[in-house]
Amino acid sequence: MPSDDDATAIGAIADEARRQLYRYVVAQREPVGREQAAEALGMPVHRARFHLERLEQAGLLETDYARPDGRSGPGAGRPAKRYRRADREIAVALPPREYDLAGSLLATAIDTAAATGEPVADAVARVAAGRGRELGAAADAADDPLAAAAAVLAEHGYEPHRTERGIELANCPFHQLSRSHTRLVCGMNEALLTGVTDVVAPGRLRARLDPAPGRCCVVIEPDASAP
Repeated sequence: MPSDDDATAIGAIADEARRQLYRYVVAQREPVGREQAAEALGMPVHRARFHLERLEQAGLLETDYARPDGRSGPGAGRPAKRYRRADREIAVALPPREYDLAGSLLATAIDTAAATGEPVADAVARVAAGRGRELGAAADAADDPLAAAAAVLAEHGYEPHRTERGIELANCPFHQLSRSHTRLVCGMNEALLTGVTDVVAPGRLRARLDPAPGRCCVVIEPDASAP
């Protein structure tokens, strides 16, 4: 899910003039000064300066200082502020997706299978369950195991909703992958969420495949076999 910093950056670039300035700056091979950017876009220098500063504050641009044309010594003038693309990535998806997590799990499992000869599907399930246990270990303690599980799943874009039988997940963080590789990805998802429940509420909750239109293929429910 987008962080607060990402949300700030996305909001900063929503302005049309700011977006044009950003596109201009990142298209240049060298850092860009305020006057250069203003002239290129036909806007007053003071307006370009304002928007460039906002882009820097949002973490979208980085800056340095240099004298015009590389001149130095007396009479060369004061160093001018220059702007270039910041070395960061910003992503937003609505509803939230976790394709980086899926890619990491699948790549690790494939490497493991190649090294050990273990069937890929088995390696995917084992790696995903291990990652799920890591996610569950970060959960805050709660008297209500369903509430604890829901809190973890909300952090990773599942959009959990309490129901009479447990938790349904309104969003699948691996949506596009699950459509094209249903058996593999849904199995990975079930193993991941089993790992979460094994740590958050061992012996009290279970993750179960229960595909239905408009939601994740896995549900979380009390374990009927629990004493």
